[in-house]
Amino acid sequence: MSIKPLIILPDPVLRQVSKPVERVDASLRKLAGDMLDTMYDAPGIGLAAIQIGEPLRMLVIDLAKEDETPAPHVFINPEVLESSDQRSVYEEGCLSIPDYYAEVERPAAVRVKYLDRDGKLQEIEAEGLMATCLQHEIDHLNGVLFIDHISKLKRDMVVKKFRKLARDKMSRKLVG
Repeated sequence: MSIKPLIILPDPVLRQVSKPVERVDASLRKLAGDMLDTMYDAPGIGLAAIQIGEPLRMLVIDLAKEDETPAPHVFINPEVLESSDQRSVYEEGCLSIPDYYAEVERPAAVRVKYLDRDGKLQEIEAEGLMATCLQHEIDHLNGVLFIDHISKLKRDMVVKKFRKLARDKMSRKLVG
């Protein structure tokens, strides 16, 4: 089942800190599957549970390209243990902020511990796009959006644009 991701503004839900998952069970695995379906339908490469209104510390990632076999990853209670001093810049976008992209600088590599979908403790040393995606999605779990990493001027422009879109959408609902 695919669930529509929340649009960022003016929705404060995406700004809340997500709660740790207390138990990995069948319902959590189903949620992970639904999140993967949602991410694929969007299409995207990562999705945090908070983006679909579930304030749980869980995220999914699949960096496989369209012509490749899917390679889904489920990260439950992910925690960055270590970040490299070396930095990298990627152009990031977000399912919660449609059609907006910006270059974001982050650590080039991270070491993350997490539970997998079977509840087993795992660690991953990620670099490149996987490191960026993990940091982006973990930021969501902490109430941080990728636009928080860009200049105040650019961020204010994005916020203003999305507030206007939200107002326009609301007036269309009231009229029609």
